[in-house]
Amino acid sequence: MTGYQVRETRQTVGGHVYRLRVLSDKQQFADPDGHGARIGISSAQWSLFGQVWPAGRLLAQAMQRFDIAGKRILELGCGIGLPSLVLQKRGADVVASDMHPLAEVFLAYNAALNGLPALHYRQMRWDGPMAALGRFDAIVASDVLYERESAEALSAVVQHHAQARAEVLITDPGRGNSARFSQLMADCGFSVDSKPCPMDDLDRPPHRGRMLHYRRGLDA
Repeated sequence: MTGYQVRETRQTVGGHVYRLRVLSDKQQFADPDGHGARIGISSAQWSLFGQVWPAGRLLAQAMQRFDIAGKRILELGCGIGLPSLVLQKRGADVVASDMHPLAEVFLAYNAALNGLPALHYRQMRWDGPMAALGRFDAIVASDVLYERESAEALSAVVQHHAQARAEVLITDPGRGNSARFSQLMADCGFSVDSKPCPMDDLDRPPHRGRMLHYRRGLDA
């Protein structure tokens, strides 16, 4: 017994249907050995990794169009990992990462469910660099600026793992912390491009969601 229930959902990106195993609802919780609690995942937060969120779908669509040629790409806070699966299908050099103890299991299952090779995955917290992880030409993430402290933590990760010439792409549903993150990125030499965007088909203007694109050492 896993201690939690799952279901299958389907998401269409770039004309391709991705089959995804996700948690059956947001009330699921299973942390029998206390691993999640020890790394700071509360019972209220535990199930959040196991859903496909609007910002994740938006990032997946962006990754369908993203120029992947010659780029090593890192997805932060991948959760179910739809954007990384899209990149994997396109043949990108991608590493998915998350701190949740079950993210790797779900990602591996979903890659197999879609007939894709296993993705490179690293369990990763944002409270310190991982020297062995190296540096990346592009770092992508969705809905990761959910607390004020997230801006500082995320910018530190970018400093540690972005190449001198790099880009960062984040989809944000408008939680209010993107301005602070953009300032920190500017302090690190990144240009900032923030565009309003709908988070789903029912989202009408004015849109709170943002597509945040940062570039350093690259032409805009």
